[in-house]
Amino acid sequence: QVQLVESGGGLVQPGGSLRLSCVASGRIFSINVMGWYRQGPGKQRELVADIDRYGMINYADSVKGRFAVSRDNAKNAVYLQMNSLNPEDTALYYCYTFSDYGVRSWGQGTQVTVSS
Repeated sequence: QVQLVESGGGLVQPGGSLRLSCVASGRIFSINVMGWYRQGPGKQRELVADIDRYGMINYADSVKGRFAVSRDNAKNAVYLQMNSLNPEDTALYYCYTFSDYGVRSWGQGTQVTVSS
């Protein structure tokens, strides 16, 4: 099993920035992809960004040019730098991993609220 602990959410004004962090523990040797999903009020959970062990990155169209995902394999961590935040980015952000065995693991979520 993989355990994930997120941090870094909070309240920020429109145009501001936040950095989310997620640290994995447990069966970390099997992790291939690390990344972030989000679920806004009344919306379905959607992929924000992810990165595989080779550095291949995917972004949702809505965050391209504003968000940056990165990974530190030595620390078993994945980060999400979020810039130019707007109210539509308000959501519960979940860290996730996808293993070589096809197992997806989730963090508990961290709330990001963009409001003036």
